[in-house]
Amino acid sequence: MNFGLALSVQHPPEDSQAARFRDHLEQVRLARSVGFDSVWASQHYLAAPFTYFQPIPTLARVAAEAEGMTLGTGCLLLPLHHPVEVAEQLATLDVICGGRFIFGAGLGYRDVENEAMGQHPKERVGRLVEALEIIERLWTGEPVSYAGTHFTLNQVRISMVPLQRPRPPIWLAANSDAGVRRAARLGDAWLMNPHATLATLERQLALFRQARAEAGKPPAREVPMTKECYVAPDAAGALAEARPLLEPKYRAYQRWEQDKALPAGESFALGFEELARDRFILGDPVKVREEISRYRERLGITTMTFRLQWPGMEQAKVLRSIRLLGEKVFPHFG
Repeated sequence: MNFGLALSVQHPPEDSQAARFRDHLEQVRLARSVGFDSVWASQHYLAAPFTYFQPIPTLARVAAEAEGMTLGTGCLLLPLHHPVEVAEQLATLDVICGGRFIFGAGLGYRDVENEAMGQHPKERVGRLVEALEIIERLWTGEPVSYAGTHFTLNQVRISMVPLQRPRPPIWLAANSDAGVRRAARLGDAWLMNPHATLATLERQLALFRQARAEAGKPPAREVPMTKECYVAPDAAGALAEARPLLEPKYRAYQRWEQDKALPAGESFALGFEELARDRFILGDPVKVREEISRYRERLGITTMTFRLQWPGMEQAKVLRSIRLLGEKVFPHFG
């Protein structure tokens, strides 16, 4: 298995944001030294009650601390952007990190983001599908003409192509069953969301594989997922320390109506221990190893990325989780 650090780019607005960004750089340096394979940054706009470091500038700076590591967007909200801009920005990132970039893209689910960008929320799917096709064609380096519903290009050739040929991998995030089927048709892998339970992910992975076969696509080489994770010297302490930080975060997600984007039967309106069960990985190194093994055995996970920090969490605890994972957990999956 490969393991990644998903930077928790949300922070309380009253914090020094410059200090929080320096914390992220320290996290990446430690993660690299203890055996993490990749670093990821996600995207939201208008993220009240938190601040939010945007992924492209974040990863460009992080690259200086992450030599030899893969960088990934996990995920970029593609419908909010123009594909020409995305193609050039991400090609630049791929060059910066030496051809070790993964394009994680998603649909998004918050109407407020689309409306602020002057886009109708119902156009998300169409914009995603067209943008993916355009970006793949632009990354060939050849002139592209395109006449779609949302984008029109006339003999456009981008000035920067990716280092990777024919292109960086495209991992599509998806919550709904329809999104999973779309990821099977259009992506190289389905980037599983960190919010659904194991049973839901197991069912959806079977759906992904079926849809991929029906589309005449080969089996995906990668089975990636992201998980909220916290590692402490003892399991009870891990749960107690994570709860006052994770609970407010998921209450905010409820206000964003994130759980409404999940399949039927999934909800965040639960007590913390029930919310955490089969959804978060919290515990001592032994418990965390057991949970990772369970996901690998049931889903065939090849890459697992961990969000190890939540708004208001002190840096020392984040660094402890990184160190415990690298020193006490990862060696068991060599």
